[in-house]
Amino acid sequence: MNKTEKADQIAQIKELLQNSYAVYLVDYAGINVEDINNLRREFRKESVTYKVFKNTLVKKAMNEVGGYESISETLAGMTGFIFTGENFVSPAKIIKKYYDDKKKLVFKGAVIESTFYGSEKLDVLASMPSKPEIMSSIIGSIAQPATGIVGVLNAVMRDLVSVIDEISKKEAA
Repeated sequence: MNKTEKADQIAQIKELLQNSYAVYLVDYAGINVEDINNLRREFRKESVTYKVFKNTLVKKAMNEVGGYESISETLAGMTGFIFTGENFVSPAKIIKKYYDDKKKLVFKGAVIESTFYGSEKLDVLASMPSKPEIMSSIIGSIAQPATGIVGVLNAVMRDLVSVIDEISKKEAA
């Protein structure tokens, strides 16, 4: 790889780092091509980018961007890089599911909004709710009081109709 190719890759890595909320690192040793392609498909469904770069190029890009000093120790061996936008929980769920099924794709760590999470934090990250789950929870919480008000108003109307019905029955008798 010549200098211009290296510079191009470093620029690409920097762009991915700057446009990502989170970066996950995994060890992909022992995974066959078919499984890697399936993983890439799963990541794409969640709008996540999975790339493999030389560790030295990633170190240079991270040093230029800044804020990734804590992750430099994990840049050794066969490392896959997962770049994600706002939905930073989905890669953890995919990694955990794959690891539980195949005992491969070892989670090395992640930097989520400048905070480093080590390999022991995969279960915690994977158990967090995703952005759509959080949004549906918020919408449900907002809609709950409105549903309660409608129920109360319906009960008042029902009781009023009952009272009027009872009065009409007494007058008729």
